[in-house]
Amino acid sequence: MRVSLAQVDATLGDLDANVERAHGALAVAAQRSSDLIVFPELHLSGYSIGEVDADLSVRPDDPRIEKLARQAGSAGVLFGFVESGPRGPHTYNSAAFYQDGRLVHVHRKLYLPAYAPFQERNHFTPGPGLEAFSVGADTRTAVLICNDAWQPQLAFLAVQDGAKVLLVPAASAQSRFPEHYDSHEYWHDITHFYGRMFQVFVVFVNRVGVEGSLHFWGGSHVIDPWGNVIANAVQDEEQLLTVDVDLAEVRRRRHQVPLVKEARLGLLQREIHRLLEAGGDL
Repeated sequence: MRVSLAQVDATLGDLDANVERAHGALAVAAQRSSDLIVFPELHLSGYSIGEVDADLSVRPDDPRIEKLARQAGSAGVLFGFVESGPRGPHTYNSAAFYQDGRLVHVHRKLYLPAYAPFQERNHFTPGPGLEAFSVGADTRTAVLICNDAWQPQLAFLAVQDGAKVLLVPAASAQSRFPEHYDSHEYWHDITHFYGRMFQVFVVFVNRVGVEGSLHFWGGSHVIDPWGNVIANAVQDEEQLLTVDVDLAEVRRRRHQVPLVKEARLGLLQREIHRLLEAGGDL
């Protein structure tokens, strides 16, 4: 599978300008015969939606997004956007996957940060669940949007649902003000761990650019099932990074070190039920 990581900037609040930027990236990906193109979190709206008076939410069948999906042709493509929920007043931080120009899957971000400088819980509703989905005939993948990947149980569930590839669109930023951690170092620790312990390919696609106090640093990369970096984008610059991945490596790795099949889901179910009965988080 040939994968292109569209490490792009975004213009806050300008959907049309961001769609045009995506058109440009898709054109280059087509020239490279990419099978899968992944864009960052909220790249069609910009990240800091609370600073914009306009309603930036759209549906997955918005004509502009569908036109982008058709441009990708037979390739699969993942877009990040503000989604107007299918019913009720809810708005989601979503990523939609299209193949052959058709909507295949929508993932709605499950774990929304509610700490400075990220205040997503003020603007979005948490998604209802996580499910892997098929890409092509024999590959399953799953999406973890940014902060979702900081919850290892989600990657575990995705792999148990058959995912061989984890797609991680992100809007990871360093604040211009002092922080208590280095997000670049954190992300490399997370993606290396998932690749090695869950024996999957991890495709981390971060945006670049500046919004207010937020500096999005890029650094998109791909990790193989051994936990090795096989492709790494530059920091602080737009780049379409393209890499070939051999999905058979997942099966070979899991045969050599059979970690994934030892999940013992029944054991976990019993222990989770016990914790819930004891008053755990519902």
